[in-house]
Amino acid sequence: MINKQFIKGKIDSGFKYAFAFAKLLCISVALGIVGGVVGSLFHMAVNLVTDFRVGHHEWTVFLAPIAGLLIVFLYRVCKIDEETGTNLIISSIRTSIKVPVIMAPLIFVSTVITHFVGGSVGREGAALQLGGSIGAKAGEILRLDHKDMSLVIMCGMSSVFAALFGTPLTATFFAMEVISVGVIYYVGLVPCIASSLVAYKISILMGLPPTSFKIGSEVPRVSLVSVTQVGIMAVLCALVSILFCVVMKRSHDMFRVHIKNAYIRIAVGGVILIALTLLTGGDYNGAGGGIISAAIEEGNAKYLAFLLKIVFTAVCIGSGFKGGEIVPTFFIGATFGCVCAPLVGADPCFGAAIGLVSMFCAVVNCPIASIFLSYELFAGQGTVLFAIACGVSYMLSGYYGLYSSQKIMYSKLKPEYININAK
Repeated sequence: MINKQFIKGKIDSGFKYAFAFAKLLCISVALGIVGGVVGSLFHMAVNLVTDFRVGHHEWTVFLAPIAGLLIVFLYRVCKIDEETGTNLIISSIRTSIKVPVIMAPLIFVSTVITHFVGGSVGREGAALQLGGSIGAKAGEILRLDHKDMSLVIMCGMSSVFAALFGTPLTATFFAMEVISVGVIYYVGLVPCIASSLVAYKISILMGLPPTSFKIGSEVPRVSLVSVTQVGIMAVLCALVSILFCVVMKRSHDMFRVHIKNAYIRIAVGGVILIALTLLTGGDYNGAGGGIISAAIEEGNAKYLAFLLKIVFTAVCIGSGFKGGEIVPTFFIGATFGCVCAPLVGADPCFGAAIGLVSMFCAVVNCPIASIFLSYELFAGQGTVLFAIACGVSYMLSGYYGLYSSQKIMYSKLKPEYININAK
């Protein structure tokens, strides 16, 4: 005879799982709607000011010092430390640190201002901060506990990321992976993918096509030659990623050590940006989407483009301008891969694609998200080769990363728990 208490326990357990699933699904869909609309509006705003800047590049960059002063002023008026950014969002998922909702409009406006004057920044920093702020506010309204709050912050991050880039799978696994390297928060899989897909669909409905590239050459088949070529390029990209991370952190520290006043610091950064632009032209201002496309689709890139982009990005973000580092990472990886591919006998277009994905993987320490990125950006071509590149660049990039609050939970060399912050 079946024990009635046993049956009751199983039914109660089933209801518990069903309720938790339904609750998280409803919250994640709602966050996907909000994140999709906000992310799409942000995408449209950045595109609008970028188009205007490109058409008036002869004078917009000269507004950089004034734009910088305005950004610092906005943060001071809102009583938010201008150093607050993506690191706070990442830390809030592991700890009880609160994310102020005012961060969302602040990063929205300040990133748009930075793009207007040609700052060498991307969009994902704003995406993570926008999404994290929205998720944190939703958790506060719903009075969720810390664990559920962490989940909704991840949902918010993935939703805005998906709306901005049109890559829902990458957005899902990036939010789950970036917090603690070596540990994937699988409990976030259903809510994050629901938020990402809803936000992605909304961005499509609002007329924003997903980010994608057509590799301008035939992707090689998996062979000893192609694997060797990809492996060598991934090693080189890992070294460049370390250089990029070190330069970014050193520039940040140098600006703060030598120029204590935030207003003067960002104004000086604006003046340096003007000088660099006059010396090199406008190729390294803004996100540089056109140059990324030229490298991947046409196999064209200048030999020193990746180094100059590192300098431009370090000056802008180091001095206090707002934005992200991921699109500049795409630029650096694509241009570097394009120029180094012929050295190993590979096609420059394919090399640019490998460089983009390898660099992304190395600086964010998210190999699974990077493999999905290659699939979504390049229509599933050469996934095995991209996976090899991600594995090599992840392992050989050491414990460096763009986000200092990112935890490296497990060693990259052996199955050993280390629990250190990214350098």
